[in-house]
Amino acid sequence: MNAEITLNGEILKSERLILRSWKLNDLKDFYEYASVDGVGQMADWMPHKNIEESKEILLHFIETKNNFAIELVESKKVIGSISLELCKEEFKKDFKNLSGRELGYVISKDYWNRGYATEAAKALIDYCFKEKGYDYLYCSHLERNYKSKRVIEKCNFTFYREFDYDTVLNTREKVLMYVLYNKQEERA
Repeated sequence: MNAEITLNGEILKSERLILRSWKLNDLKDFYEYASVDGVGQMADWMPHKNIEESKEILLHFIETKNNFAIELVESKKVIGSISLELCKEEFKKDFKNLSGRELGYVISKDYWNRGYATEAAKALIDYCFKEKGYDYLYCSHLERNYKSKRVIEKCNFTFYREFDYDTVLNTREKVLMYVLYNKQEERA
């Protein structure tokens, strides 16, 4: 079951990051990382072709209120996003009578391998479990996306299942799915 979420106005802070609602003046930073080859494809979206495409997607983020900008505390630069997506229809039966969402994230290629995705994910997991009382979160990655797999492992998700997926690149790839239960609500 999909947990209710509205991230409008919420601000989460970690040691090096601020997770906050998107603003129109984030457009330049968003386009800067979303247009780079190799970033979006790992999350099954194509690099943005122009700033107008980024603006359209940014407006969607602002409207849906389920996606945080990941901002560096030190420089105030937006280097990625982290979201709580609706549970996919085919997985709803797996989490019957439980409240949760799918966790997704992307980090600018310029900031890979610095622990930012893990730090952002841990902050959002803590918020979902302690503040919102979610029962679970799940996330997944393309089998070849080892960087995302490492983030998932560091956040203590447990392997749940694998499935085949048709990507935006017109390939069929194996996806690995993981789940993390709220400790107070952990299921066997």
